[in-house]
Amino acid sequence: MTFLLYSPASTIILAVTLVVSIMGLRNPRIIDRAILRPYWVFRKREYERLVTSGFVHADAMHLIFNMITFFFFAFPLERVIGSVPFFLLYLLALVLSDLGTCYKHRNDPNYATLGASGAVLGVLFASIVYFPNQSLFLFPIPVPIPAPLFAVGYLAYSYWQSKQNVGQINHDAHISGALVGLAFVAVTEPRAYRNLIDYLA
Repeated sequence: MTFLLYSPASTIILAVTLVVSIMGLRNPRIIDRAILRPYWVFRKREYERLVTSGFVHADAMHLIFNMITFFFFAFPLERVIGSVPFFLLYLLALVLSDLGTCYKHRNDPNYATLGASGAVLGVLFASIVYFPNQSLFLFPIPVPIPAPLFAVGYLAYSYWQSKQNVGQINHDAHISGALVGLAFVAVTEPRAYRNLIDYLA
């Protein structure tokens, strides 16, 4: 109840993503109805898939990693910026992070992608601006990982994976989502960057 009281948007997004993703892993038809296919976005105007694709995942590890990252960074961020701005950030990062991918693969009828990674990276990088000194734990690493180090490592991995062009995880969206998160803070609360600058100085 505490999470729902102080971070309602994060709680609802986490719960809905978990439920829909688990259902999709058990029933491929759910994934097929939600997955993003850029070819059909342009030809059938299936714009809703820019949102629905963020609530299904390729496998259990994809879902767990995204939701652990979301859990660590979304709840404290929402308590600072407010539920409405947080929801707007998540939605913008979810949609905008896929636009480049849609354009890149607009003529490929076989390309499809899914996952909340773009939105989660938007939250992660916005959170780092506000709380640059936070850390998170990832099993089996026995020590806390500084958030900026985790974010840079995540992006480096995403860039490398985007060059492999395998699977349905949209690694290009990770980079776009991170940029959306940074831009969102720059527009809505540019003074927050003082925290990050002081930390890096």
